Amino acid sequence: MEFDLTPKLAVKIFEGDGGAYYNWSTSEIPLLGEAKVGAGKLVLQPRGFALPHYADSSKLGFVLQGSDGIVGMVFPNTGEEVVLKLKKGDVIPVPMGAVSWWFNDGDSELVVLFLGETSKSYVPGVFTYFLLSGTQGILGGFSPEFLSIAYNTNKDDAKKLAKSQTGALIIKLQEGKSMPKPNVENTRKMVYNIDAALPDIRVKNGGAVTALTEHKFPFLEQVDQLSASLVKLDAEAMRSPLYAADSAVQLIYVVKGSGRVQIVGINGKRVLDVEVKPGHLLLVPRFFVAAELAGADGLEYFSIITNKQPVLEEFAGKASVWDALSPAVLEASLSVSPEFGELFKSKMQKTTVLIPPRN
Repeated sequence: MEFDLTPKLAVKIFEGDGGAYYNWSTSEIPLLGEAKVGAGKLVLQPRGFALPHYADSSKLGFVLQGSDGIVGMVFPNTGEEVVLKLKKGDVIPVPMGAVSWWFNDGDSELVVLFLGETSKSYVPGVFTYFLLSGTQGILGGFSPEFLSIAYNTNKDDAKKLAKSQTGALIIKLQEGKSMPKPNVENTRKMVYNIDAALPDIRVKNGGAVTALTEHKFPFLEQVDQLSASLVKLDAEAMRSPLYAADSAVQLIYVVKGSGRVQIVGINGKRVLDVEVKPGHLLLVPRFFVAAELAGADGLEYFSIITNKQPVLEEFAGKASVWDALSPAVLEASLSVSPEFGELFKSKMQKTTVLIPPRN
């Protein structure tokens, strides 16, 4: 069984005065469709406005850049708009079917990464968006007769509703056009800054891991079967090999730095051994074992796992499956002497999931 896990950069599929949208397609990464996960990236220029829309997928937004982002959301069956503030390091759940709009109220680019699951998507591995307005909007798809009845207006006003917005997907608002102000209390409940959070694991000269689950961020329950993590490896440090024991899929986006990733799969075959850089997207299939080694400038990556409470098993360190095995089983499995087996275990006791560089 062949697996092409080569990391890919996003491809631009739309660009206008207000910004651009990028995605990773199943033609570039076929396993996205098979694993039923997807990825996209929104880049908004100052005053850039992503028109209201909803999607056929649940996803997590992660702010890569910017400090003055605003998102408005209307959740199904609520009839109420919530307006939230976004800045670098924020994670925001975007439930399937929820209407959202995005606006850059700052002076520099706002960049938001989206990673999610696509089990109910029209095209597995791809987020399909439904715009409320604009040249590709739902309003324009209905006849003036239907719109005039639905909105209790005449046909001329119905045409104005459908055709006045000549932009598509992302537009740029004029200076002076005010937008709703974010609600501080709602932002506190619905947005989580994973970049500033206390790490779950921190190792001197090794780095830090911050996991994000419902227990830590209850609003995460709005997106089915998704959790996230932010890993920051120090220079030449390693995250030791691990796998998801619950059959979850991991989708990894390289935020900054550089490094090397190896993935081992069926029959012990190394299916990936590659250098990675910022912007790369990688997929770790079910039960495959992955390890990351940072370069001289360190390595930082954000990832999602398709399970709300992921079960991760380590292959090295004092919490590894090797250390859990009895000495006799370990010796027989590796065909080593009791002395070597004891040495092997003693070495593992001195390491963790994050391994600093050797002196």
